[in-house]
Amino acid sequence: MPYETLIYSKDSGIGRITINRPDAMNAITPGMLKELKAAVLEAGKDNEVKVIVLTGAGKAFCAGVDLKSLGDHKLVRGKVGNILDIPARELIDAIRAVPKVVIALVNGFCFTGAMEIMLGCDLAIAAEGAKIGDTHAKWGLRPTWGMSARLPRRVGFLKARELSYTADAVSGKEAERIGLVNMAVPLEKLEEALQTLAKKIMANSPQSIMAYKQLYNANESMTLDKSLKLEFGSEFDITDTDQRLAEFRK
Repeated sequence: MPYETLIYSKDSGIGRITINRPDAMNAITPGMLKELKAAVLEAGKDNEVKVIVLTGAGKAFCAGVDLKSLGDHKLVRGKVGNILDIPARELIDAIRAVPKVVIALVNGFCFTGAMEIMLGCDLAIAAEGAKIGDTHAKWGLRPTWGMSARLPRRVGFLKARELSYTADAVSGKEAERIGLVNMAVPLEKLEEALQTLAKKIMANSPQSIMAYKQLYNANESMTLDKSLKLEFGSEFDITDTDQRLAEFRK
């Protein structure tokens, strides 16, 4: 389907969703969130797509919410409101539910709402010079898309508090050090790093990966005891085991 705020393309098993508002630093609008959800679901249903990548055009991954796009909408008690909350939550839910690995490719600025979307992805690769930060407190806002739940699970509560209380941005390199992203590489090596990671993922069983994704998503909100019970008691329809083991034994 045609999109106004993003570009969707496919190549060698990768479905790439590129936010395409470079003149506005790819800032978030309600319409963009709806289109991102539609593109994620489109890629999720496409049998040619094995890995989904979310990135931005130009110098930014996404600079956060475009407050100008809200017009006369009033922000009450530090909340951006349902005009953004509903489509943003639906997008993140789609990213988490789609049965494929979703990789955030953070090429530049990634602030606040964009960081929440990045946290919803399965994996993240950042340019070393990218700037990633939670600036809610800087603008008198509070998180409503999952930041307070997902950020401490990614970097620990102590570091999450520091990032949120100070509203400081960290570089991609520092983000890798604290576990906010999987890896950081020079900007010119970003695509190479993506291709290497995607090929490793695509070499494995998509059914096994789907099972892992469901288990990891569920485990994030559970105690260790409940997580173990979930893993021990779950059944998944994985049908390529014999084929893969046969290839290994050759």
